[in-house]
Amino acid sequence: MSWTDERVETLKKLWADGLSASQIAAELGGVTRNAVIGKVHRLGLSGRAKSPSSTAPRPRKPRAASHMLRVSRSSMRGNTALAHAYELDVEPETELIDNVIPLGQRRSLLELTDETCRWPIGDPGTADFFFCGGPTVTSLPYCAYHSRVAYQPANVRRDRRPFRG
Repeated sequence: MSWTDERVETLKKLWADGLSASQIAAELGGVTRNAVIGKVHRLGLSGRAKSPSSTAPRPRKPRAASHMLRVSRSSMRGNTALAHAYELDVEPETELIDNVIPLGQRRSLLELTDETCRWPIGDPGTADFFFCGGPTVTSLPYCAYHSRVAYQPANVRRDRRPFRG
């Protein structure tokens, strides 16, 4: 199929009349919708204004109230894998103070197990470096005290962050 002058004029007239590319292709015969669109672009024909019916928003169908079920979403966002650690605190905790770790509880790296707190204390390059060694909270690597330090809600961390202006 070749674009003769007569077919191009027909294309221009049908395009100006507002027919779709599919309708024009059917009218011309022997040409696809994509061929019509390509020729329209090569000819530089202007885009057409949308009909008033397609620009007006369609009215919504009213919904029956009896069929609507709202499910409340959790207010917690982000990584919720450690969310259960917060449910252990029944009463509000006072501000954390320095935790004094008894000598018998302190552990070296080789003495750590799944049941001992793995919170590092001090500088690893010094001789007095050790791990907390206290009993861990279920499925967490730290004791209750160090879990509260390590796993803080996002809003608490955000409040402590310095303002960047």
